[in-house]
Amino acid sequence: MLPVLRDSGETEMKTLSSINYPIFAIAFRLLSLLLFLFAGNLANADAPLINPSDDANHFAPDESFILFWSPHQKVSGFRNMDLLTPNRTITAGDSVLPLPASLRELGNTRLRHEETVMTVDEYFVKQNVAGLLVIKDGKMVYERYGLGNSKDSRWVSFSVAKSVVSMLVGAAIQDGYIKSLDEKVTDYLPRLKGSSYDQATLRNIMQMASGVAWNEDYADRNSDVATASYQTLALYEHLRGKARTAEPGKVFNYSTAETNLVGTLLRAAIGNNLSTYLSEKIWQPFGMEADAHWQLTEPGGGEFGGCCINATLRDYGRLGLFALNNGQLANGTRVLPENWMAESTTPSEGAAYYGYLWWLAGDGNYQASGIFGQGIYVNPNENIVIAIHSARETAGGGFALQAALYAGIVSALHD
Repeated sequence: MLPVLRDSGETEMKTLSSINYPIFAIAFRLLSLLLFLFAGNLANADAPLINPSDDANHFAPDESFILFWSPHQKVSGFRNMDLLTPNRTITAGDSVLPLPASLRELGNTRLRHEETVMTVDEYFVKQNVAGLLVIKDGKMVYERYGLGNSKDSRWVSFSVAKSVVSMLVGAAIQDGYIKSLDEKVTDYLPRLKGSSYDQATLRNIMQMASGVAWNEDYADRNSDVATASYQTLALYEHLRGKARTAEPGKVFNYSTAETNLVGTLLRAAIGNNLSTYLSEKIWQPFGMEADAHWQLTEPGGGEFGGCCINATLRDYGRLGLFALNNGQLANGTRVLPENWMAESTTPSEGAAYYGYLWWLAGDGNYQASGIFGQGIYVNPNENIVIAIHSARETAGGGFALQAALYAGIVSALHD
């Protein structure tokens, strides 16, 4: 079995854009620098088309680190994470939200980023896309698969899961499990009492602005992200020893640990696991098509708060529709508080490009984003959702080009 994946590369450079696509170049002390430095030594960028029946012949060795998997290992592994890691099932229901097709030819649509100009067809191949789905006005206008995937293929989300957790926190507030984001983290996680988290609120950690020290520098072998254990109790102990470096809420500091705390806190609040809660609040009532899987921090443990929901592309798209519908079911039942999505996608004090575990693009557009090119992009103004599965060569590159892909598609579909 693979070692528990550290949802760590999410500190990469991320570029979020609106229909006009102003670029927020977000450079962290992060893994992407390391990846770019060593890009010349990585395997060929072109991901292979692998028949799913042959996947097991390409799985990575148990001791390998996912950030340096070969193209074959990524394709076979990303669609089989339920076989490679401890996980819990997110059960779908009997009723499926239809996605009627009104398909358009978007393959020749041009996207532009700086000096780069390419078509959607070229992007699909060069960026190792496993699936691209575009939904406008509730209808599928474009759906395409690659690398051996189909509409039934599950694919790992990486940090796309963070934004799902954000919606689950909203559901917990609606259900009365959480009173307010202004409550203290230690009210729910008493093991952290007496630590630097004493002053941090739920809002602070939802915005990655607790003020607690955390070094996510992958060029530093002694950094927190390289040395911390992500098993729940061990992570508590690691965080208890961290100093406070800023007033809570003031400074954005991307922290893998912080997102896992959100998940742990949510489990404590609801008295249940996240997979079951997601199934009961969103997956079944909103009409997801297929079971999904959520990776656990340890066998029998809790789900990663910041990583690794494995779902089909169409259900990625439905998650985007749920957000676009402001957390309401098709019958009008409210799952999230009335203003939750608007609040979640409002710029935070510490970072104008970040809300409650959503990346903000300006003009009301927002997205969930994961390493290697996973994403759910939501454009309320144009009533568009774009979902993408990818196996890009590096974890930290390609986000500006991905933003350009979204921009080109939105422009082509503009009425």
